[in-house]
Amino acid sequence: MLTIGQLAAYAGVTQRTVRHYHQIGLLPEPQRDSSGYRSYGAQSVVDLIRIRTLAEAGVPLARVRELLEAGEEEFAAAVADIDRRLRAEIRQLQEHRRRIARLAGGDSLALPPEVATYLDTLRASGVSKAMVAGERDGWILIAARWPEKIPQLMEEKTTQWEDPRTVRLYLLIGELAETGMDEAAVTDLDEDRLCEVADLMAEMNEESAQRGDLERQSEEMGDDAFIALMDSFASEAHPMVQRLQELLAERGWSGWSRMERTTVPDASRAAREVAPG
Repeated sequence: MLTIGQLAAYAGVTQRTVRHYHQIGLLPEPQRDSSGYRSYGAQSVVDLIRIRTLAEAGVPLARVRELLEAGEEEFAAAVADIDRRLRAEIRQLQEHRRRIARLAGGDSLALPPEVATYLDTLRASGVSKAMVAGERDGWILIAARWPEKIPQLMEEKTTQWEDPRTVRLYLLIGELAETGMDEAAVTDLDEDRLCEVADLMAEMNEESAQRGDLERQSEEMGDDAFIALMDSFASEAHPMVQRLQELLAERGWSGWSRMERTTVPDASRAAREVAPG
């Protein structure tokens, strides 16, 4: 007769494992000797080795008892089923490995290849790191919400990038994005550059509206809650966004992620247009 320590040693497991198998009913509790200690026989060793072998093969403990009691055909079918599950898990783990390996790729993490290529275009054009980082995070959100729209959106962005005004716009915003994040920094921002950004955005918005692009985008991206999330993300990223929205409102535009023409432009815009000089 064997003690629990001897049983564990013969079967190649720990005493804690043996107690756990007792607790879940996988290994029957043995009789106890006169001193109250568990006393095991050869069958317990055989049973424990079979349990250990199945567990090490990846069989869930919940199914080990079923396999131990199964006939040959039933056992073979169960093993085949477990094998299919393990192969599926292996494929999933391999995919996890590929994704982890992409961590070193930076932009490729959580982003479609088209977006990563677009961000490389921004860098090559001299756009600031802060601007590229903001774009990257924004596209992570968009790709998560509308993955099927990414090819079309990237095609549109590539076309827009052929316009020198778009490049100028991004360079300006990138310069402004490098400014500090506190309230004092907002006051000290270069108002001339902010106005130039607002003028460019208003001009390009007007052209997009005339082509019907803004109306189409509004219909395709009608998730108001998500648009609000994107707008708050932009506002929290840098305080200049709020000032730019004020300047755009003066020029007759509202919103940020989804631009919309206001019914009546702000009066300060009209006053500025008629001011001398």
